[in-house]
Amino acid sequence: MSTPTRTPLDRAALRALLSEKSDFWTEVNVVDVTGSTNEDLVDLARRGGEQGRVLIAEQQSAGRGRLGRQWECPSGAGLMMSVLLRPDRPRDEWGTLSLAAAVALEETLRAVAGVSAKLKWPNDVLIGGRKVCGILAAVGGAGDEGEPIGGAVVLGLGLNVSLTEAELPVPEATSLLLEGAATLEREVIAAAFLAHFAAVYRTWNASGPAHAIERWREYSATLGRPVAVSFPNGRKVAGVATDIAADGRLVVAGRDGEGREEVLTVAAGDIVHLRRGDRGVAY
Repeated sequence: MSTPTRTPLDRAALRALLSEKSDFWTEVNVVDVTGSTNEDLVDLARRGGEQGRVLIAEQQSAGRGRLGRQWECPSGAGLMMSVLLRPDRPRDEWGTLSLAAAVALEETLRAVAGVSAKLKWPNDVLIGGRKVCGILAAVGGAGDEGEPIGGAVVLGLGLNVSLTEAELPVPEATSLLLEGAATLEREVIAAAFLAHFAAVYRTWNASGPAHAIERWREYSATLGRPVAVSFPNGRKVAGVATDIAADGRLVVAGRDGEGREEVLTVAAGDIVHLRRGDRGVAY
């Protein structure tokens, strides 16, 4: 597949589209290159930046995914965006915001691009089992789980829009182009997502995460299947993902080292989807 023609984001068109759909976002900035949109908004939050700020980059030189993994995308081929939020909800609910953002993106892609996605816990959006987008929440720094940034949350997403097969960072990735999306217009996708996420966030902020979690369950690719979990401390377990807890943690039913049944709630960890019958998996 030849590399598609890529034009810079039309800033005026993006702002005009968004102004028709939502009044939540106070400022939308687009830059050609930055290290990381999440880190930029984390810095802004620490300096007292208000809720509703959006930053989009054509290219990131130091983008990071979960667990500090490097994330790269050719200029103009993706949608790399971060938003600054100042939630009213208790801080122990803030971890569910990445689930709410994933729900909003799934519904946006289905409505605007005509593609059906599934959600992998905790922060991936999949099409046909391949990753098209990752979502990263920063509360203490870019991608960590430390103390809140002055009462703020920064949510970032990296969506593969027009990457060709040869440009994919890993074989397990995909793009809207490769999945036959009805549109690759990044202004249209960005405005639709921001408007829809604003509505989801307002409901989350007013009523709590239950509604977003229920919708996440509906679109989940993780629940009901065997998974392997790698914890930050090096521990590894396997079992069946059975539910999402009210605080966004993944509930996994498995067996301990002595074969006894145990139920774990996973707050942070790397999840691999498995097939039934995979060797070494107890469930």
